[in-house]
Amino acid sequence: MILARVSCALVLAGTLAGPVAGQTYPSRTITAIIPFAAGNANDITARIVFEQLSKQLGQPIVIESRPGAGSTIGVGQAARATPDGYTILFHSATFSASYVTHKTLPYDTLNDFTPVSAVGISPSVLVAAPAKGYKSAADVIAAAKAKPGALNFASAGIGAASHLAAEKFNIAAGIKAQHIPFKGPVEALTEVMAGRIDYYFLPIAAAMANIKGGTVVPLAVSSNKRAPQLPDIPTTAEIGLPAAAYAFWNGVFVPAKTPRDIVDRLHQETLKAIADPGVREKLAKLGIEPLPMSQPEFEKYFKADVTDTDKLAKAAGIEKQ
Repeated sequence: MILARVSCALVLAGTLAGPVAGQTYPSRTITAIIPFAAGNANDITARIVFEQLSKQLGQPIVIESRPGAGSTIGVGQAARATPDGYTILFHSATFSASYVTHKTLPYDTLNDFTPVSAVGISPSVLVAAPAKGYKSAADVIAAAKAKPGALNFASAGIGAASHLAAEKFNIAAGIKAQHIPFKGPVEALTEVMAGRIDYYFLPIAAAMANIKGGTVVPLAVSSNKRAPQLPDIPTTAEIGLPAAAYAFWNGVFVPAKTPRDIVDRLHQETLKAIADPGVREKLAKLGIEPLPMSQPEFEKYFKADVTDTDKLAKAAGIEKQ
């Protein structure tokens, strides 16, 4: 009889423990790892979203910038963190690119993380120096076809979004051009403005100052709908290249085995954060459109992006480094 009462008490305690644990999360500071340098577009985006998320959760979110090795250093650190919801990772389409451009990684891309919530999506814009004389993307394509392999294009590094966006454009347009990778976007853009590079795809937010200043000319946006920041610039779909669309997304991840109730809480709060008018306004200035979807949808989206990026890398002949 006494044993039965003890058993019942333990069962009741176990039943109550789950909800209480979920309700008390978070009870302390959360660490957010961003595998990019401070000031990077992804870093800025993360800070905007996490500032609002911190207010909603009622706990500080401390940003740790862990750049290096194509973002893999920071991701590796996040993969090794305790799966308790107190370490989260903010990543992007570079997560997929790293999977297909690195021979070895200090983590398992598809199994060491749980995708929590997508945050936003942004197209890239095709630009060239005014001195090149290109008035449209069609001019670039015509020049490339007239002299196969003679033109060159810049990227912020092998496997970077700027590289993949350009390769997708080249394949869709049926052109060949020489890839010139640089150490980062600033160096690449400098060479484009100097006229030593024929064309370059870069995030809209990173290009707007130079577009407004007239140091580069926008020729096409790599999406299926026009960008609000460049309403007069046609999309790659409009110029007859729907397959050239390349979306640069970002989102929140946690280490695998993080409790389901914590994943659900972070997901719901992130959705709420990106729906906040102030956050939406700040993201819009960066050329980022909120990307609300359910957690299962984001997980499916991420895995599909890894697969699609792998196919693109193989089609473009991008070798793993």
